[in-house]
Amino acid sequence: MTLETAQQQEVLIVTGMSGAGRSTVANALEDLGWYVVDNLPPQMLRPLVDLAEHAGSTLPRLAAVVDVRGRDFFSDLQEIIQALRSGIQVRVVFLEATDAALVRRFEQVRRPHPLQGNGTLLDGIGAERARMTAIRESSDIIIDTSDLNVHQLATAVADRFSAVGTAGVQVTIMSFGFKYGAPSDADAMADCRFIPNPFWIPELRDKTGLDAEVSDYVLAQEGAEDFIENYAKALSPVLAGYQRENKRHATIAIGCTGGKHRSVAVARRLAELISTNPGVVVSVKHRDLGRE
Repeated sequence: MTLETAQQQEVLIVTGMSGAGRSTVANALEDLGWYVVDNLPPQMLRPLVDLAEHAGSTLPRLAAVVDVRGRDFFSDLQEIIQALRSGIQVRVVFLEATDAALVRRFEQVRRPHPLQGNGTLLDGIGAERARMTAIRESSDIIIDTSDLNVHQLATAVADRFSAVGTAGVQVTIMSFGFKYGAPSDADAMADCRFIPNPFWIPELRDKTGLDAEVSDYVLAQEGAEDFIENYAKALSPVLAGYQRENKRHATIAIGCTGGKHRSVAVARRLAELISTNPGVVVSVKHRDLGRE
């Protein structure tokens, strides 16, 4: 690996106690753009890092979840991490929780501990702690999840591992026509059919909300600009809340009758206003444009 690649490549190994939140962390990292591999045998770490090196800038952030599910393979993890660190920068995240918290979580999902065998749940937890001692002591980051729910843990991961400039939430503003059915995947929906329809103006009928003549007409109508500005203000605390709760994607639907004139113009204007919110990246989609 060249010095330049090594500086750009980020490798994260996620390990820790079973039931401490490894799946939650893996999902949160994936949402942040990391390439995540779960339940990886430690012996596969070197080939995976080599693959990432070969991929270059297309795979700059790599995370591997390694734990006792790897059974006898897991015993080699410490030695393999040390070997990797001699050539690249590797960070190890260790997730832990109290025995009481782990017992509660295993009882909720009604699954045995991977090291429980014929013993009790606490026997399995104790055996895992003993096997994890050396890894925990050499870890770069230790996160105690005992008092964290899944949303709080995902937030902690986002705060620590988000890339600079990463969007807190990616928002799609979607125009649509009610006559084709309301979108089933919208997180919020607004109706702009109160605005006079350009369809009834002969010189605008064949144009769309993408055309300046139609857009100017729609936005000039009484109440149109007030509606868009007020709706954008109402959405601001919602989008901020989405980021706090680690909801990374949101769809806001704007509907008119056919999805050709009013909703297209309103969606574009709303996108301009929404994009000024911190941590928000906006794209615009016109679902029904061209169907008429």
